[in-house]
Amino acid sequence: EGRVEVYHDGKWGTICDDQWDDRDAEVVCRQLGLSGNPKALSWAHYGQGSGPILLDEVECSGNELSLDQCKKSDWGQQNCDHIEDAGVSCDPFTVTNPPAQDPAGSLRMAATCGSREQAAEGTIRLAGGRSPSEGRVEVYYSGDWGTVCDDGWTDLSAQVVCRQL
Repeated sequence: EGRVEVYHDGKWGTICDDQWDDRDAEVVCRQLGLSGNPKALSWAHYGQGSGPILLDEVECSGNELSLDQCKKSDWGQQNCDHIEDAGVSCDPFTVTNPPAQDPAGSLRMAATCGSREQAAEGTIRLAGGRSPSEGRVEVYYSGDWGTVCDDGWTDLSAQVVCRQL
């Protein structure tokens, strides 16, 4: 669960919650490779993002494989402030092998990649991966993001990270 961010034209940005509903959340959960009970959350429920607001007026039927297939405004065309950042919960979630993809059109949850100003102490994220479900583990501590040493790292450690994300 977290604020939904989308990668387009070389940058990450948020999605405005105008028209945002559970059908959009279903597509986000599917695109992220997560199953569970999709729930759309609005009014920056998971905190306000920073940077561009890249999408607005997203209207999915719920059957699409990605947000790119949904009806929506043109990229960057919006009339919102970050107080309207869209969020999603896919709880209870399980990873279901998302397809590898180029960063363009990728999604992420803010819980995995929150901005410096919004991250809570102990928040973790994946960075540098080919998809939202892989990458270097980083943790937010004392106002900065840092990496995690792999001494003693096991599959059990990775499972804990996946559950936390």
